[in-house]
Amino acid sequence: MSSSTPETSTQPQPTIDARESIHTIPTHHSAAVFEQHGGPVEIKMVATPTPRGLKPGEALVRLIYTGVCGTDHHVLRGHWPIESKLPLVGGHEGAGVVVALGPGADAFVDIGDRVGIKWLADSCLACDSCRRGLEPNCDKAECSGFSRDGTFQQYAVAAAKHLSPIPAGLSLKDAAPILCADVTVYTALRRADLVPGQFCAILGAGGGLGHLAIQYCVYSGLRVVAVDTGEDKRQLCQSLGAETFIDFRQTKDLVDDVKRATTDGKGPHGALVAASSGAAYEDALKFLRPGGILVAVGLPGGAVIRAGVFDTVLNNLRLAGSYVGTRQEAIEALEIAATAKVRARYRVLGLSDLPAVFEDMEQGRIAGRVVLDLDK
Repeated sequence: MSSSTPETSTQPQPTIDARESIHTIPTHHSAAVFEQHGGPVEIKMVATPTPRGLKPGEALVRLIYTGVCGTDHHVLRGHWPIESKLPLVGGHEGAGVVVALGPGADAFVDIGDRVGIKWLADSCLACDSCRRGLEPNCDKAECSGFSRDGTFQQYAVAAAKHLSPIPAGLSLKDAAPILCADVTVYTALRRADLVPGQFCAILGAGGGLGHLAIQYCVYSGLRVVAVDTGEDKRQLCQSLGAETFIDFRQTKDLVDDVKRATTDGKGPHGALVAASSGAAYEDALKFLRPGGILVAVGLPGGAVIRAGVFDTVLNNLRLAGSYVGTRQEAIEALEIAATAKVRARYRVLGLSDLPAVFEDMEQGRIAGRVVLDLDK
């Protein structure tokens, strides 16, 4: 894998760079494709959709950057009880520019707009779930890099109504990881409904989701107990404002250590599990204080949450699942990122590095995020 240092941008970036202003559409482009679950992932040239081939409401997006998410790894390995389409171009954190529109798509975006493609690629917006703000639970929902080809490619077709506008003060590179990791934890913490001064434990705190959750907690006035493993993740979590870091591989009693990290020793008011481990969920239920809430975000394949009914009832514990965010939540997360209050820590690599990135994910070696420059 090529090496690169972690990046964060603190200065507003130009709204348009040279690559964004060129709208000549090639006949073929680079994409990362896998034919079967488990891989291999192959970088190959694929046909670029033509503007005349776009259906009503569709837009063609020239992607310049894409984040790499743990979900992409789960989809590749076939970890979930539901299967993706095959063959598949994965990815769902794409940032780029609209270069062509199908009929009616101009009601939502214009050519030249800087936009993001997120996990939720499409929904009907008319059903009960969509009307109640549960767009990801729409029966007709489509997902980027799962049920339709995603962002590990230079050009992608997208439903214009679900494209996320990227604020002028946010670079495409910084925007890419916001489109899933950031939106996911932003939405999860809204579900938790915690108030300033309360404690929130984040399990998987040094990973792609967790390090963003720390920043949102600090931004919201919450006090963070970070749980993860490794010195690099310790340093990352503490640099972002976590009051306590607990290494789950070094502690003798994780539950007791988390409780003691809170002022009165009764445990955190909330826990957000961003780790891909079933054990993390059971630990969280044990260290929450009475009235506490566990927000489930990480999706370890086949894991089951086991909770004692007596303790759950007696302690008024709450368990909430939190899927990805809505169109509005994506807009809010991007706007917060544009203020530089929350920024992903990431390394920039090339599309050809993607197989090695997945291997690093498998071994838990990635602190923060990885962003792919699709022109590298």
